[in-house]
Amino acid sequence: MNVQDELEDYRIALHSEVCSRCIERRPGAPPCAPLGKGCGIERHLPALVELCRTTDSALIDPYVEKLHETICIDCEYKDEPECPCPLDYLLNLAIETVESVQRRKANRSQGDKSRNARSPRG
Repeated sequence: MNVQDELEDYRIALHSEVCSRCIERRPGAPPCAPLGKGCGIERHLPALVELCRTTDSALIDPYVEKLHETICIDCEYKDEPECPCPLDYLLNLAIETVESVQRRKANRSQGDKSRNARSPRG
């Protein structure tokens, strides 16, 4: 499975749970890029998923720090007066959504392992 396929579950969930609440969302979005809107979730999806995989805290502060250290630092908008990224105000919801997808994937994987362990071998 390639990286884009692996990220598709996250993309779908984020579009449904996070992008639907974005104050910058244009009619017909998501996705926003084809409509001329730069979106941090769409642009930095692999890094956002990795940020959530490598951060474990009940507090939002470590996630915000990591967002600024790993995503914002390399973003083409970092020196612009306006950032089109909804992650500043929707980060908490994005984290919850990514972690929910991770739990579903883990549960699915565990279920597959259980079924394979119980299936007779021929």
